[in-house]
Amino acid sequence: MSTRIRLLDAGWDRDLAVEQFQQSAPENDQVLVTVEACGVCHRDLLDRSGRFPFLQTPITPGHEVVGRITALGSGVTQWQVGDRVGTMHRDACGECDACTRGDLSLCTSAAWVLGLMVDGGYADSVLVPSAALFSVPETVPAAQGAIMHCTFGTAYRNMVTVGGLKPGEKVVITGANGGVGAAAVQLANRLGAHVVAIVRKNGFEEELGALGAHHVVCAPDNRFHKRPETAGADLVLDCVGAATFNASIRCLSLGGRLALVGNIDPSRAELNLGYVIVHGLRIFSAGGATPTDMASVFKLNAAAPFNLPIHDTLPLHQADAAQRAVRRGGLRGRIVLLPISGGEHTS
Repeated sequence: MSTRIRLLDAGWDRDLAVEQFQQSAPENDQVLVTVEACGVCHRDLLDRSGRFPFLQTPITPGHEVVGRITALGSGVTQWQVGDRVGTMHRDACGECDACTRGDLSLCTSAAWVLGLMVDGGYADSVLVPSAALFSVPETVPAAQGAIMHCTFGTAYRNMVTVGGLKPGEKVVITGANGGVGAAAVQLANRLGAHVVAIVRKNGFEEELGALGAHHVVCAPDNRFHKRPETAGADLVLDCVGAATFNASIRCLSLGGRLALVGNIDPSRAELNLGYVIVHGLRIFSAGGATPTDMASVFKLNAAAPFNLPIHDTLPLHQADAAQRAVRRGGLRGRIVLLPISGGEHTS
């Protein structure tokens, strides 16, 4: 028997349940992955809160998986048993226009979203479509590998693959003390950009400076566009959303780019269309990282390992406590769940 965690219905009024189940064998294009580690992402909290109307319950949460393939469906040709892999946010058909140009996260035929529409990685094994995986080097520890797609992968795709970041450009990063934000600070610095990190509370100056931020701006009122350090940004990576949206726009130089990756506050943002038109601004969101993006991230990591702060690693049965800790906030790094099969455990 296998073990998994179940979200029985959206909401926080009852705990996640621990359940024993019989894992199915992979069919067609599926692979069976034995889970080494699964990150507890802020999106897991949004799922549980009922922010997405297409949430299927009961369901096993989790989409940040690193593990090893232990069985293959009959139609799988690109993977072998024993391969070490990580999961993307969703699958891809490989045939639509988006897929053929490499934008797998924009696939028009994808219908599989791990932890939201099909069972995810809060388990000791998970079935995954073969097109929703990327290779993970053996040298990357499980807990760190589990969180790299959502953090470094998202930052890389938005800033570099789609955002076109060049050496010498100024980058402003909101929510820089969060997972994606801290990853973006390191990536932007590594790629030769001038990095301005935005936070809402003091106390992050030293650690963000160590990660590569040239300036750390504390703006509890979100009016960071008034600070001279943020003026004339070539690219802003907004990891927050509505609360920082307009200030992010006003940091941009003529022709500047705004990459949106955060949506913490579900309220709508207002936009001065005239300001955008007159300043020739580009506003976009690039979705999740592709296997090609992840290969680039792992190459950079191999050259000089990134700082991947892990606040704690917890056994699978403490998944509810892990989510509630993330909800309370104030963590220094990510929480990662380690099934018994996943190996290391440090807490």
